[in-house]
Amino acid sequence: MALVRILVDGYSLLHGWPELARGKPRHSAAARDELVHILTRYHDALGTPITVFFDGSGAPPNVPKNESTRQIEVLFSKAGQTADDMIERAAHRFQPYGEVLAVTDDYAERDTVIALGGSATSCDIFIAMVEEALTELADDLKHHNRTERHRYQRSR
Repeated sequence: MALVRILVDGYSLLHGWPELARGKPRHSAAARDELVHILTRYHDALGTPITVFFDGSGAPPNVPKNESTRQIEVLFSKAGQTADDMIERAAHRFQPYGEVLAVTDDYAERDTVIALGGSATSCDIFIAMVEEALTELADDLKHHNRTERHRYQRSR
């Protein structure tokens, strides 16, 4: 089956990626925004839809509401539920459409998603995947721009 969506435990990934939003608290809006920004770029390279889940229960009132774009969906859990609960529910709901990839350092969560027919990876492995894809995208863009620049100069 084809990979239909990547399900990311947002705070788990933020904790595993200290280079991201350096100097910002891991639960801050700035750290979340930086994560969403880099995952949007990853979507541009990969094309697979991404949903990022954050634990929102007990958060201060200024925590944003759920956000969605064509590239990435950002969801916050409500009181009485966790990001893990939401990831499990999404993995179950996507079963008929194909395989999901869950990104978390929570072993129990990864086991649950795998039992539901999905696949799972640690945050370290996913970070390496993102960095590699973004490097390849940057290289492809440089090559394309160089080719277009030469083509334009020859046509003048």
